[in-house]
Order: sequence, then C-alpha cells, then structure tokens
Amino acid sequence: MHIERIDPFTCLIPAHDGMRVPARLYVSDQLFSLLKQDKALDQLVNVARLSGIVSYALGMPDMHQGFAFPIGGVAAFDVDEGVVSPGGVGFDINCGVRVILTSLREEEVRPKLDAIGKKLFARVPSGLGSKGLIRLSAKEARAAMAEGVPWALGKGFAEPADLRAIESSGCLPGADPRAVSDEAVNRGKEEFGTLGAGNHFLEIDRVEQIFDPETAQKFGLFEGQVLVWIHTGSRGLGHQIATDYIARMRPKMAQYKLELFEHDFVSIPLRDPLAGEYLAAMAAAANFAWINRQMITHAVREVFSKEFGKPADALGMRLLYDVAHNIAKFEDHTLGKSESQTRGTISAALTSRRLLVHRKGATRAFPAGHPELLDLAHDAGQPVLLPGDMMRGSYILVGTERAMRESFGSVAHGAGRKMSRHAAAKEVSFEALSRQMGQQKVRLLAADKRLACEEAPAAYKDVDAVVETVTGSGLARVVARTRPLLVIKG
Repeated sequence: MHIERIDPFTCLIPAHDGMRVPARLYVSDQLFSLLKQDKALDQLVNVARLSGIVSYALGMPDMHQGFAFPIGGVAAFDVDEGVVSPGGVGFDINCGVRVILTSLREEEVRPKLDAIGKKLFARVPSGLGSKGLIRLSAKEARAAMAEGVPWALGKGFAEPADLRAIESSGCLPGADPRAVSDEAVNRGKEEFGTLGAGNHFLEIDRVEQIFDPETAQKFGLFEGQVLVWIHTGSRGLGHQIATDYIARMRPKMAQYKLELFEHDFVSIPLRDPLAGEYLAAMAAAANFAWINRQMITHAVREVFSKEFGKPADALGMRLLYDVAHNIAKFEDHTLGKSESQTRGTISAALTSRRLLVHRKGATRAFPAGHPELLDLAHDAGQPVLLPGDMMRGSYILVGTERAMRESFGSVAHGAGRKMSRHAAAKEVSFEALSRQMGQQKVRLLAADKRLACEEAPAAYKDVDAVVETVTGSGLARVVARTRPLLVIKG
C-alpha cells in the first residue's frame, strides 16, 4: 500500500484499486507505527471504495481495527448517490462522553472521595448486563426513544440548560421507535442510567493544566477544579439494532451488486427504504443514549448534593457539553468541486452539499458560530471531549474552522487501543493495576476485575501523542488537561 507523508501530522493514501476517493490519515510517525499491528488501514481503504463517498475516507490519530469501518474512521456520503452502513456507526450507537462542571476544588473533594465513590458505584449500575435502578415498560421506553432528553426533562432528570449543552439538544430528528425491534426494546428498557462494561466509565477528575485561558474562562474551567466525566452509550439496545439491520441489509448487497468486504461490512443505498428504517432506529438509539447519560448526570448531582449538603446548582454542577462518538448525521458541508488525488488539496471552487456523515469512534468538532451550536458553544466553539486512559488523563479541546474544511468537523474520540482486550487481560493483573493506579493517587472501583484489566493504561495509545496530532493538524485547539481522582468501571 502506497502511503505519502504530507506533513508531520498527515498522510495520504492515493486512490487505487477501486477506491473512489483518497484516504487521509491524521497520524504522526509515532502513532503510524501502531497502525501496522492490525487491519485498520485495510478497513479505511475499503471505506474509500463505498458508493457515493465524497472527498476522503478519514482516519483519526486514535484509529484502530473495528468491525467494518475502523474505529476512528469518518466518511461522508452524497444523499442521492451514497450509502448508509451500520458498521460505519458501530454497535454501541451514540457511545459518547459528557463532562459536568463543579465549582469545587480538589482539596474540598479529596476527603469525601471514598464516600462519593461508594455512593456513585451503588447509584450507577455498571458492568455486563447491568440493569438500571429505574425500569420502564416497553411502551415507556419507546416514548423516551422518540423524545430524547426532553423526555428526561419532563420526568425531572434534567435541567432546561442541559439540553442546550448536548449535541443535537439530546434529540436526533427522525427517530422512530417503530423501526426498533421488540428484542432491542426489551434489552434496552431496563438499562436507562447504566454504564455497561468495556471502556465505559464514570470519573471524577481535576483540571491539571489550562492551555487556553480565554477559552477556559468561557467554558468555566480553572486549575484544580473538580469535573465529572461520563462515558457510555445505548448499550444492548444499540447493539441489537445494529445486529438486526446488518442481518436485514446483507441480502441486499447482492441485489445492488455491492462488494461485501467483510462479513459485517454491509451498506445499502440511501434511496432504499430499509436505509431509512435503519436511520430511524439509529436515531432512536441515539436518543436513548443521551437519556442514559442524562440519568447518570442526575444521579451524580444527587450524590454530590447530599455529600456536600448543598443543591447541585450551588455546587456549580453545570453540564459543559455532551458529544456522540458513534453516529451518522445529515449535515451541510462546503466542499471543493475538484480535488487532487495525490496531495489532498481542495480547489478554490466551493459548493455546499447535504451529506450523511458517519463518525465511528470520532467526535464532532464544530467551530464558534456554527448554526447547530447553542449558547456557550456557539460563542466560544464546541467543546471537544477527548478521554485518555483511566490513569494518564484526558483533554478538553475546542473545534476549529480547519476541521470544517478538512474533516467534516471531526476529530479523534479518545486515545485509541493499541492492545486487544484479550492481550491486556492476559498481561495485566488486577492487583498490579490497582497498585499502579494507587501510586498515582487514583481510586479504582470495578464491577468486574477482568474487564478492568482489559482497560488498563498499557492497552491504550498515549493520549498526549493523539492530542498533539489533533492540534498539530489544526483540527482542534487544546483548552485543558484533566487527571482522574476516582474511576468507576463496569
């Protein structure tokens, strides 16, 4: 495979062997060496072969092998000629991250950290097959999926200001619970307000360093501040929706004479009615995921309020932002009418087009002034929430105009794995992991010791190197770095 280095943070795979567009990689030399360990590059090339893809198949610096699309892959498709791919969204639909601000400092929280951790561990069920403390009927669950976070607001789990700090205001248009199977609903109706397993987490962090004081002030960030990170998605509901529609779409691949690159790498034209059904079900799962994170937020606020004897608003517990990782969305983007196949440059002739943007293991990064952003994000730029591993810390960045020009307003979603879960569990013992984190003054609460070992810091790329590539390529500006004080894992 021929790969050209464009600059220290960007590579290009020219279109070849059936590729309809080039593939563009945001990757440093340090991170590129890790891409040779799996099939992520081959998967990205396959993405570039899909019908109706425009501009580039994009690989983010945290890219690694996934099902169908690589995790860390971005692709946009023409609404008339393009396709939709469940594998380009992922099984955990709207897996995403949110950050809750507080006005508390580390020294105020440290003495209460154990008590807070134990209460959160009890209030927010985590782990494989975990069930929420609030159970809904199938009818109620479908109503929630149709409404998104406005449903949670009506039930008392949200504040009005929360909706304006969530991507798409916590409700993706076009959601239709009728497109969701009974099996999927039955898997999801008891999982509201849960973390699940794998890389999902609930963290209490402190702001370690401010890099952009002006933007940090707009965001409400200061050094020593305590924040809460929440990372979870649509859990069994989203997984079942992906499973259902991959099975239903696969026979149509032959009908449309589309090549099946991998067993789960299905895609069908957007004009097919089944594509619309999938997008309606996907939107319902996305809404479920936003409600899920919102109900966890409600629990976090209650725990902090009881522990400190003050209302949550008196503790400054405002939602900074919530962004999705695994999603397909209709968006308007400005593109060049002609593009170089070798250097990846865009011509001066520009046109605005409606596209279906798939982000799998990638997050939105819109700049200040974008019409989809509200309030603080509209004025300062969208907060980009980029978690690292559970010991070395995470970053808060802000979107840029260059991201809109080059990557459909997308950046990396985290550090990205460099070791398989099986390999990590084999190499890392829970005792060693706990000792390592204890030496860094990080408390770890885990529902499953083996699964916690799968998420050991050694299994992940260096988040500093990922962020260096994101900022070096101009896709986002770093605002602040945070470090964990307490981590809850499924």
